[in-house]
Amino acid sequence: MMLRKILPALLLMGGSLVASAQTVKEHGALHVEGTQLKDKTGQPLMLRGMSFGWHNFWPRFYTPETVSWLKKDWKINVIRAAMGIEPKDGYKEKPDWSKEKIKAVVDGAIKEDLYVIIDWHSHNINLPEAKAFFTEMAQTYGQQPHVIYEIFNEPDEESWAEVKAYSEELIKTIRAIDPDNLILVGTPHWDQDVHLAADDPIKGEKNLMYTLHFYAATHKQELRKRGDYALRKGLPLFISESAGMEATGDGPLNEAEWQKWIDWAEKNKISWVTWSVSDKDETCSVLLPTASSTGNWKDSDLKPSGLKSRELIRKYNSQPQKRAQK
Repeated sequence: MMLRKILPALLLMGGSLVASAQTVKEHGALHVEGTQLKDKTGQPLMLRGMSFGWHNFWPRFYTPETVSWLKKDWKINVIRAAMGIEPKDGYKEKPDWSKEKIKAVVDGAIKEDLYVIIDWHSHNINLPEAKAFFTEMAQTYGQQPHVIYEIFNEPDEESWAEVKAYSEELIKTIRAIDPDNLILVGTPHWDQDVHLAADDPIKGEKNLMYTLHFYAATHKQELRKRGDYALRKGLPLFISESAGMEATGDGPLNEAEWQKWIDWAEKNKISWVTWSVSDKDETCSVLLPTASSTGNWKDSDLKPSGLKSRELIRKYNSQPQKRAQK
């Protein structure tokens, strides 16, 4: 009698563990069907994780050990390496050093069996430099199902026509080398104008998603309505950067509005990534200066945004991925 009770419980536990493992080994190469990100078996998949801060400002965290800790303790299944372009010590000033920092994270993510976003973290169009960089990234990592290319972090004043033309050039550059890994396309005004992309999406390419960024104390129901509009038009969305404070990255957390965003993303099966692994004196930097460069952080090393980000990621990534009904 006891054995009959224990065995189903063990089987149920095993099933849950398999379903929530969320590794690249389990889910494989990603692809887009309609508005949904799916894994190698055709099942819907949500990625939830953290973004590093600008590599040129907080390079000390760009270590494989930090990636490993975020997987082990925060339970992330995706990490975003945010390569600054124009500012001091950015890619345009120090390209080789910049690539070293990004590759340290990408290699660390591959070792940890995580998905990893290579983020061209710019607000402006730098087409020749971007083409050279993503050519090298595609040549180096194009065979790895872990890699996601984010080709334009947050266009600010560029029109959708300009962003679209830039993106089409970069997509061609990447696809000449890597025909199928996921590409994230930016949208105007700091990734707010997803409705413009929905009205005039890029045609003739597969495995594209469009980025929507929110900062919950600033961006509320109006932006979610834009997201709803884009989804109704068939535009696949990916939240590659988000957090609970104001769009400046500072000010108090609005946890109620943050939860509304998470609920919206979860309902629509939209992946979400939180900003940022850094220790600047601002709300959105999740760490205090006491935090080591190699993880093993205590709660006392985390700011309120860090404690909340960790709580949210652990909560939602511990839930089994829902399987599609046959």
